[in-house]
Formats: sequence, structure tokens, C-alpha cells
Amino acid sequence: MSEAADLSNSNKQKFVADMRVVVADAEEILRAAAGVAGEKMADLRERIGERLRDAKLRIADAEAALVDKTKAAARATDDYVNDNPWRDGGIA
Repeated sequence: MSEAADLSNSNKQKFVADMRVVVADAEEILRAAAGVAGEKMADLRERIGERLRDAKLRIADAEAALVDKTKAAARATDDYVNDNPWRDGGIA
């Protein structure tokens, strides 16, 4: 895997981790606001709850895609090295 691909995967992993923190913080705010009365607040809590559920699903999908791409890149690298052992030895 190239250095640029490693950096890209690292950035994606950091993004997923950062989004998990944002979702956790938003859930904490939502729980803290649970005792606040009012129709507008109830509507807001419901909308935020829905968006948080959607965000969690998208984060899980992004993480799964990242894992799949990482595995595919590792397989491609392994296949290349196995198919071209003389090149690998020459580089070393």
C-alpha cells in the first residue's frame, strides 16, 4: 500500500473516530435536555434522536467500507509480492 493510501486510510479512521465522539456528545446533550419541557423541545429531541440514529448507521457503514478497502489493498499487495518475488527481493 502506498504512503498516500496509508495517509488517506489514517484520515478516514480519524474521521470515523471523531464522528463517534460527536455522536456521543450529542447523545449526552440529548439526555441532559430530557427534563426540559415544552413542545418545541420535544420536537427538537425527536429530530436530533433520528439524526443521531442515522449518523450512527452511516458511521458504521463508513467504517465497514474502510475495513473492506484496507483488506482489499492488503490482499492486492500480498498477491503482487507473491506473483513477483524477484521484484520484492530486488527492492530490498
